[in-house]
Amino acid sequence: MELQIGRVIKSHGIRGEVSVDITTDDPATRFAVGEVLTGRHGNRELHLTIASVRPHQGRLLISFEEIPDRTAADTLRGLKFFAAPLDDADDDGFYDHELEGLTLIEGGRRIGTVTGVIHPAGRTILEARLDDSLGAKDVMIPFVYEIVPDVDLDAGTATITPPPGLLDL
Repeated sequence: MELQIGRVIKSHGIRGEVSVDITTDDPATRFAVGEVLTGRHGNRELHLTIASVRPHQGRLLISFEEIPDRTAADTLRGLKFFAAPLDDADDDGFYDHELEGLTLIEGGRRIGTVTGVIHPAGRTILEARLDDSLGAKDVMIPFVYEIVPDVDLDAGTATITPPPGLLDL
């Protein structure tokens, strides 16, 4: 399995740098000088070696050994970078793809399914579809311990304790 870790937004300057929007929680590891990134754009797959990297306006400016100038950098626009998940025994977090599809449990009964995960303004929100018995509607659930106290990936469930009215919105 691979995760998207970034996407080329545009070229920057005349020396072949590109502006990359980061979608990983460990950019220092993923985008270190010397790392070889796997990028895909449509049917095309590229392997690019990072020559330099620097922060710029909430993104990274990256140059690659294989990209000598702006003309070559322009061809990378929209390229998405992928990598295998990092293994960290001390990490108690979750990847978005692990949360998507979980069955929501409230008060010991199934109430719906997690359909997506979004990250607005430094938060994590679970998008969920409630079962027909509850009106078959889409809701958003803040992914915080007070509301989602238990996630069991082996069982495929997320237990929620929503405050009154949260699922009625």
